[in-house]
Amino acid sequence: MDYTAKLDAALDRLHEEGRYRTFIDIERKQGQFPHATWRKEDGSEQPITVWCGNDYLGMGQHPVVLTAMHEALEATGAGSGGTRNISGTTVYHKRLEAELADLHGKEAALIFTSAYIANDATLSTLPKLFPGLIIYSDALNHASMIEGVRRNGGAKRIFRHNDVAHLRELLEADDPEAPKLIAFESVYSMDGDFGPIEEICDLADEFGALTYIDEVHAVGMYGPRGAGVAERDRLAHRIDIINGTLAKAYGVMGGYIAASAKMCDAVRSYAPGFIFTTSLPPAVAAGAAASVAFLKTSEGQKLREEHQTQAKILKTRLKGMGLPIIDHGSHIVPVIVGDPVHTKKLSDMLLEGFGIYVQPINFPTVPRGTERLRFTPSPVHGSGEMDALIRGMDELWSHCALNRAELAG
Repeated sequence: MDYTAKLDAALDRLHEEGRYRTFIDIERKQGQFPHATWRKEDGSEQPITVWCGNDYLGMGQHPVVLTAMHEALEATGAGSGGTRNISGTTVYHKRLEAELADLHGKEAALIFTSAYIANDATLSTLPKLFPGLIIYSDALNHASMIEGVRRNGGAKRIFRHNDVAHLRELLEADDPEAPKLIAFESVYSMDGDFGPIEEICDLADEFGALTYIDEVHAVGMYGPRGAGVAERDRLAHRIDIINGTLAKAYGVMGGYIAASAKMCDAVRSYAPGFIFTTSLPPAVAAGAAASVAFLKTSEGQKLREEHQTQAKILKTRLKGMGLPIIDHGSHIVPVIVGDPVHTKKLSDMLLEGFGIYVQPINFPTVPRGTERLRFTPSPVHGSGEMDALIRGMDELWSHCALNRAELAG
């Protein structure tokens, strides 16, 4: 077996389809986000504005977060020193879990090293806790949810995206005595549409199912205290398990679930992804706790309002240019290009010619033919940054008109 040839073939397929993903080396500047420096392969540097980051509110640069992390680092050192079960639980981890439980109005919370691991570990463990469990999963759920459902060894049903009628059909077709769980998201990150939370909760009540919601792209940004869309819509009490991240609006790292004390206790006791993973560094937990606490306040609400305003302004200006954007009323701003090669070329031209960094989004993250640029405006993107983005998009879109020959050249 020529293993190198197999690797070459696999990578060549991505290059041929225009789906090969490249990383650009950027250096964030403390206190200057969304501005950064692009370090090119030839050793030169170029100032850029980041328009595709998930630090939605700029909390990764906020003094409250940085101060908490500095203090914890000085007090404890770098790492946690072990798994949560073996010396890796500190006052910082407990404080963070208490903040998260309070945020969502739940009895308890459990933190993981990422929201991906939180989804995967929890969803793959639930059938151990509820033998015969059937999981009903939205067709556009995140890869981490899909992986958790796939690995759990239990029964699964996939319902069409946001289609509660199809979900009802699937529920009606199964044994009414079987344990059930409906897994879905509040904000779907690629199109920016919202899940029908209330309708799904109604079905869950009717069919005796648990509810599991991924609020990764909503925590910190929706609701009066930033607990997400379920809080905004006053539905959090109807959700059994809430998954969230500390790496987007909260600007740090990590993921979690919030649920009943017994649910969190059972997951922490049975989930290999929790049991055998070194816990977050105390400084990270401290920064995340400070961020969660800050965004619960009126200052946090002010940031959320500014964030929504910026998203509305950008969508309005892109629509005014006649660009094919998707607008479901969330903060996500996708511009559909529809071809992987063209999307990559447009991304490269924005970066090299205008200092605007927006990563192309291709299959399998989105369906073929819907390749896009996904912009994530924030309160720290000012009018100057917005004007520069609009100028760049206008020049490239109107003068090139996404002509295949020009963009592919």
